[in-house]
Amino acid sequence: MRLRFLLSALGALLVLPASAQEDRPAKELFGAARGPAAMQPAPVGFYAKGCLAGGMALPNDGPNWQAMRLSRNRHWGHPELVDYIQRLARDAAKEGWPGLLVGDMSQPRGGPMLTGHASHQNGLDVDIWVQPMPPRTLSASERENMSARSLVKPGPHVMPEENWDPALGRMIRRAAQDRRVERIFVAPGIKRKLCETASGNRSWMSRVRPYYGHDDHIHVRLACPRGTPCKAQTAPPAGDGCGDDLAYWYSEAPYKSAGPVKPAPPMRLSALPPMCRDVIAAPGPGG
Repeated sequence: MRLRFLLSALGALLVLPASAQEDRPAKELFGAARGPAAMQPAPVGFYAKGCLAGGMALPNDGPNWQAMRLSRNRHWGHPELVDYIQRLARDAAKEGWPGLLVGDMSQPRGGPMLTGHASHQNGLDVDIWVQPMPPRTLSASERENMSARSLVKPGPHVMPEENWDPALGRMIRRAAQDRRVERIFVAPGIKRKLCETASGNRSWMSRVRPYYGHDDHIHVRLACPRGTPCKAQTAPPAGDGCGDDLAYWYSEAPYKSAGPVKPAPPMRLSALPPMCRDVIAAPGPGG
């Protein structure tokens, strides 16, 4: 009952006058949208400051994937992202990875989320768990409550040897070799293991970047499709990222702080690209 009331209240925000919407936290507007905007598919703006026109839903189940946390309604993306996930699931299975457990993508119309991610706003980001899909269909309860398995201790970034699965390394390599990929964020311990074990052509390694908070999943980010109103990210540094870039995470530098960080105020609709006003105001596919 309480959840129904909240969704009803948030849904009412979508019919407010444009002037009133401008001053609302954008996460309330986009978090209330239950379906996509009936527009030509396009990622709009930056990964952490944008929205999604014409979003496509990833099916909950496929030959080699299962979507997790279905109640969040965050399995939407640009068609390129949906195609990427399906192709990765198929190709990784051929190399020994049983299947993908797919975490958050974007909301139906992208934009800031009520909880969680700062990015995942323009339909080009996806989280993929680092544990393989089990050989059965998970129940609705399991998809909501099963915990993602952490492989790396977040503080020292140490991965116990028994946690490493060479098939995971092959899955990440396959994920990074797709030319559509801009970056893949992983725990520093996973990056270090890839540096120790990857052989042959390592050009794909430049796209795999260590970052906080990725001890139980990898975060894949696609590059902006050509001709879309998407703001590109700076290309990653050249090289395999196994030298000073990785050493930084095992120094004291990442943990130095000048004190508590004051949370940023909620992003307003007016802070997003102008096209996001059209996205939030557009009818759904059924009118």
